Amino acid sequence: MSQESKRMKTEKAIAVFDIDGVIRDVGGSYRRALADTVEEFTGGALRPTPEAIDSLKAEGSWNNDWEGSQELVYRYFEGQGGDRAAVDLDYDELVAFFQSRYRGENPENPQQWTGYICQEPLLVRPEYFQGLTAAGIAWGFFSGATRGSASYILEKRLGLTVPVLVAMEDAPGKPDPTGLLATVAQLEEQHPGYQNQPVLYAGDTVADLYTVEKAAKLHPDRRWIAVGILPPHVQTSPERRDAYIELLQGAGAMVVLENIEQLDGAKIQALLD
Repeated sequence: MSQESKRMKTEKAIAVFDIDGVIRDVGGSYRRALADTVEEFTGGALRPTPEAIDSLKAEGSWNNDWEGSQELVYRYFEGQGGDRAAVDLDYDELVAFFQSRYRGENPENPQQWTGYICQEPLLVRPEYFQGLTAAGIAWGFFSGATRGSASYILEKRLGLTVPVLVAMEDAPGKPDPTGLLATVAQLEEQHPGYQNQPVLYAGDTVADLYTVEKAAKLHPDRRWIAVGILPPHVQTSPERRDAYIELLQGAGAMVVLENIEQLDGAKIQALLD
């Protein structure tokens, strides 16, 4: 194929996005609520640093921040010589506290949210998705965030009209690939002709990338591409940035980008070539 033919060639593909750290910056929201929660349930003895939270998530099993909070509380008391089975920790109470920080005092009513979620910077513009559609890319979202939180960002903040979304309530947590496969299935239903086309999944954590690996094992006849995205909080120094790139590459990222908008139609076609 000539170079000119390659430039003119376009291939259908499906792009699925994580939300936290990819579509919105959660460094001052979810992660802040996680630190608040650990501090509260250790009686003020431990407030995990951003590096400590990254270290936990690098294990690949703590995509759910409620469960991550609980795990750090358990580990604190184990570090004091205790047994986690003996820790008086009510998970529902922990979740309620986390939500009171993240959403505010009326966590079930998005119209009255006053918490950290209201301050989350967006990492993408609505025009980005219009560009993907124009390039022949079908797109949707698979996130470990609650549906209320994810819909708030996608529909209220970004103005997207009922996008395909598989959220926390809809599938097991990552790295289980069930939610990714469900997102792809919904997009195939909406977009005839996209069956068995390549799938890209863009995420900012080890668990996100492991999810792609597991999906590929279940469906090896399909092409799966893991795209790593650097969340803003690791771009504060060259050392943290480089270490995080290495982490994501080690977890299977074909490419690591600084911002999701770099994954435009042209970049996707380049990854498919």
